[in-house]
Amino acid sequence: MSHAQTDLVVDLNADLGESFGTWKLGDDEAMLEIVTSANVACGFHAGDPLTLRRTVAQAAERGVAVGAQVGYRDLAGFGRRFIDIDPAELAADVLYQLGALEAMCRAAGTRVVYVKPHGALYHAVIDNEGQAKAVVEAITAYDSSLPVLGLPGAASLRIGADQGLRVVTEAFADRGYTPQGRLVPRSEPGALLHDPEEVAHRMVTLVTQGFITANDGSQVEVSAQSLCTHGDSPGAVEMAEKVRSELTAAGVTITKFVS
Repeated sequence: MSHAQTDLVVDLNADLGESFGTWKLGDDEAMLEIVTSANVACGFHAGDPLTLRRTVAQAAERGVAVGAQVGYRDLAGFGRRFIDIDPAELAADVLYQLGALEAMCRAAGTRVVYVKPHGALYHAVIDNEGQAKAVVEAITAYDSSLPVLGLPGAASLRIGADQGLRVVTEAFADRGYTPQGRLVPRSEPGALLHDPEEVAHRMVTLVTQGFITANDGSQVEVSAQSLCTHGDSPGAVEMAEKVRSELTAAGVTITKFVS
């Protein structure tokens, strides 16, 4: 007999809109059939204007929430290189990206409804107080009703909450975790997980029992309102489908965290 819980709810998000010109990355259309929230690039780390316009239009057609995935101005490095940028300049850069994506959303009849830093900036705002404050300052200056998405324990979430922002915790389906609850750096073994069955099982355990198995075999408590399945990794669509189907089978309701 199944003892699946029926009161569990989680959001599924993916990084989309990251193609640039003739360079295509991921299958955004397929991912938009699976996820409930789309972290759309804003042109600084990835994405060109036409790609962004098409992506948000496709998200709007499917009722998928659009989040601004803001990053460092680093197209060549895909936003994965830390930049020791002045906080005032970073806040302005984040504002600029929010405005750019909002224009594409407005044209598509939708709007930006949350913010998620990308790549190196995502990791920087976990511990870098200055950069975390800059990101929060940009969001509050733009629209203080926008939630900010981040890793549990991140400075950006603490500062955001202090400033009255709604903060949303997330976990990564296809990333390895350290015993401290951080992501295994991409330069190290075990950073990326490739087996859809394993990934789906980890996410069901996380949502239903509140922990994830770290790279040393220990169990780490992780609270997550949203799960990120990367849209650019090999087999991304298959993995996202498996995560969604296994969560649903476990009695978890998949829905966006913001309307």
